Amino acid sequence: MKIKDLRVSFTNSLSGIYDSEEVLSFFYMLSEEILGLKRVDIAMCLDKILTVNEKASFDTAIKRLEKQEPIQYIIGETYFYGIPFMVNEHVLIPRPETEELVDWILKDQKKGKSSITILDIGTGSGCIAISLAKKIPEAKVYAMDISEEAIQVAKENARKNQVEVTFIKANVLEIEDLFQDFDIIVSNPPYVRELEKKEMKSNVLDNEPEQALFVSDDEPLLFYEKITDLTKRKLKENGSLYFEINQYLSVETKSMIESKGFKSVEVRKDIYDNERMIRARLK
Repeated sequence: MKIKDLRVSFTNSLSGIYDSEEVLSFFYMLSEEILGLKRVDIAMCLDKILTVNEKASFDTAIKRLEKQEPIQYIIGETYFYGIPFMVNEHVLIPRPETEELVDWILKDQKKGKSSITILDIGTGSGCIAISLAKKIPEAKVYAMDISEEAIQVAKENARKNQVEVTFIKANVLEIEDLFQDFDIIVSNPPYVRELEKKEMKSNVLDNEPEQALFVSDDEPLLFYEKITDLTKRKLKENGSLYFEINQYLSVETKSMIESKGFKSVEVRKDIYDNERMIRARLK
């Protein structure tokens, strides 16, 4: 089969599930991964004949896409803050909103010292911790997660991106105290309530790890409260706590943090105009 015939077949197979632009985007992403051809190269290689293995790889990808499995899991990689990250079913796919949280932290650090200690709670793929370690090479970065599988993914991402991060397997809800003081504590914890599931696409619900996404409707701020309590005892002078938050609970989250004794609590909107991030300081 030639590439031009594959493109037609690929489009026809998925056109009833995704819109045409998304299907083409998938095709070009897979072409780069499987064939080593960028989008600009495809037009000059339409008559190239696929090998048996190349055709089989596309067939497998089509079957997975028909089940609405995220393209990032199929390829096994995505980019976050311009950095490549391995992803699989054990970790969430990093979102653009989380990039904005990292950007906020980095911009704040331009005004401060670079030899700092950072803790990322609920690290998943390690995207926050590794991005900060990459951009602030003098920082000592720690990252915590409950999932051994997630930690293995994060360790591989740290190795791949040539940064040093200390990973800790722990359930933050069971921790009585943090092991040292920190300049920055950051977390993107589970915050989607069960009642919000109906707003989510099936490719997320059916594929991404539930324990990294959902909290009960009765205790939507469970993780935020515990992390805020731990932070209050272990935040260095002039240190900061950063959260990615549920856009529907920004007022409640801000009030809870203030009730714990934090005096400077700022909520920020993301590029979609949703209240998605919080920074808190004790002074």
